[in-house]
Amino acid sequence: MTVRVVVADDQEIVRTGLRMILDAQPGIEVVGEAADGEEAVQLARRLRPDVCLLDIRMPGTDGLEATRRLAGPDAAEPIAVVVITTFDLDEYVYAALRAGARGFLLKDAGPDLLAQAVHAAARGDALIAPSVTARLLDTFAGTAPSPPAAQPVVPLTDREEEVLAAVARGRSNDEIARELHVTLSTVKTHVGSLMAKLGVRNRVELAIWAYDTRRVAPGR
Repeated sequence: MTVRVVVADDQEIVRTGLRMILDAQPGIEVVGEAADGEEAVQLARRLRPDVCLLDIRMPGTDGLEATRRLAGPDAAEPIAVVVITTFDLDEYVYAALRAGARGFLLKDAGPDLLAQAVHAAARGDALIAPSVTARLLDTFAGTAPSPPAAQPVVPLTDREEEVLAAVARGRSNDEIARELHVTLSTVKTHVGSLMAKLGVRNRVELAIWAYDTRRVAPGR
């Protein structure tokens, strides 16, 4: 099945480059382009793409607000959003993930990683470049409001705590399985249980919750 994508960036040359890269990937088709967040929201609501690829900094309605309107908890029919930016130390990125973005990439990400992020978002998963995950969450978790560590209504098991910490460090399911010496299906079961207990929608929100409750400390 072809993944349909809307690309939004205020620079035409960037939009053109992203379209060329994505259209060259098997199973991906760019169905629309937008020059700002407002146009992206309207275009996405009209075309109903599988994934929106949004620049975080755009004039008028920026990528943060567009992400909230397309993928946030108040969105009537959420659309998967992947944020792409030039800045890996951008204060808006943490907020974009909170607003519902399923992925975060830098604009210098290669075609393969870009395609992986789009496919992951379309599947309902989340992908943040592993080399960026720790920097991103370590940097902004320390500045975001953080309540004291607390258990959810249904307490986490010791194994779920281990899986949660690994997710927060950007580990894939395969990597977690190897680290904890368990099967891949066991990891998937624990991740699903964590999402249900914490009331979150994806791995990004799991990671944010882990940092917010100080289960994973910034800088570690």
